[in-house]
Amino acid sequence: MAKAIMIQGTMSNAGKSLLAAGLCRIFKQDGYRVAPFKSQNMALNSFITEEGLEMGRAQVMQAEAAGIKPSVLMNPILLKPTNDVGSQVIVNGEVLGNMSARDYFAYKKKLIPDIMKAYDTLAAENDIIVIEGAGSPAEINLKQDDIVNMGMAKLAKAPVLLVGDIDRGGVFAQLIGTVMLLEDDEKEMVKGLIINKFRGDKTILDPGVEMLEERSGIPVVGVAPYLQIEVEDEDSLTERFDSQQEVGQIDIAVIRVPRISNFTDFNPFENIPGVSLRYVKHIHELKHPDMVILPGTKNTMGDLQWMRESGMEAAVLKLAAAGTVIFGVCGGYQMLGETLSDPDGVEAGGTMKGMGLLPMDTVFADGKTRTRVSGTFGQVEGELSQLSGVELEGYEIHMGVTTLHKGASPLTTIRDHAKTTEEKQDGAYTSRVYGTYVHGVFDKEGVAEAVIRALGKKKGIDTSEMKGVDFQTFKETQYDILAAALREHLDMKAIYEILEAGV
Repeated sequence: MAKAIMIQGTMSNAGKSLLAAGLCRIFKQDGYRVAPFKSQNMALNSFITEEGLEMGRAQVMQAEAAGIKPSVLMNPILLKPTNDVGSQVIVNGEVLGNMSARDYFAYKKKLIPDIMKAYDTLAAENDIIVIEGAGSPAEINLKQDDIVNMGMAKLAKAPVLLVGDIDRGGVFAQLIGTVMLLEDDEKEMVKGLIINKFRGDKTILDPGVEMLEERSGIPVVGVAPYLQIEVEDEDSLTERFDSQQEVGQIDIAVIRVPRISNFTDFNPFENIPGVSLRYVKHIHELKHPDMVILPGTKNTMGDLQWMRESGMEAAVLKLAAAGTVIFGVCGGYQMLGETLSDPDGVEAGGTMKGMGLLPMDTVFADGKTRTRVSGTFGQVEGELSQLSGVELEGYEIHMGVTTLHKGASPLTTIRDHAKTTEEKQDGAYTSRVYGTYVHGVFDKEGVAEAVIRALGKKKGIDTSEMKGVDFQTFKETQYDILAAALREHLDMKAIYEILEAGV
């Protein structure tokens, strides 16, 4: 069975996912078979495996760093919030159902056999398992029947590295306070502390590190720097949303709806020189973009209602009327149609008017489409005609069936990887409004560039130097940069000793 090491944090967004990915890459580089694991993930960013199963994207990113294919074994439980007090519960990649927070809290211990079956399968196939926790292990109200922090560490007999975020301030109180709130047997499992996201001269920090070790009785095994690494973020806490990016020669605005999901769909645009990708939540942030993207959402009807009440829908419709290109993905694509109907109460129930920009109707039902796909754009007309014939690949993950009106033009022809001989048409478009169900539609080399060429042509500017990159190759270089930085700033000798000694 594999040896295990676990990364826990003092809070959400302390950097657990990135550090786990970095350790996965280091262990891979050192010749070990390594896999990531997170028993329970709460995120709206999800992924569909080759088997058509759903898992959190953080473990997909970590699997890429480990050089292996993503497997639902790496994330047996995924919670996708549907509102402030409830989530869709996904177990082993399949939808179990919707539960309130209270109901799930009472139920979750029944999922331990599923967790351990997944973990043990991974452990039998690998040398090292890098486990990621969630939030903080010191959430007193959640400690009972915990299955993702110290509860998981005990199940896997994994030593813990506790990570604090110095960038947000108060890192010493974070680390000391977390340790103090742990039970005695839990404290004994914490074998190392890591200060993360440090900027500046480390020697200034040394007295604090000494005090931290003295008061906690736990060694500090590294002070990791603040890294500008371009890898996929786990959830809406991503700093991408808060960056005040300047408008580039080609400007793309993504509407930040309240339940935005799979916003990593748009990462390829971030790596093209001269292109700005901005996430906008308020009308005054919208400005005059060259393209507006309506992203995926866990609640299409609820987020369309938010767009309507906030004035964002009216602003987008005004831009569309003035000639701005509009592109919808998944839930954003559904919003662009004439009507949204929910006879079975899958979302909000009832029927509501769509934005009326594409000639189609969507009906929600209990069945969930989950599949990986590949295909090509059709003979596309209008502003994005340069997409014609370009290959694409990605995955579908949505509730609802969309029916085009007679005479409407589908955007792509795609093939379900699980049904190799069958093709189907996807999406729709008019002269300046486009939509698709395919997540990752811009990932394949050539798609994002074709969009930029089309927008540049419309604007009358030269985009010949605005070249994208092969996104998979780019991510590989980012994992190597991450590993090199962690090797420099973490005591890997101590971490290997912790891994070897166990608990």
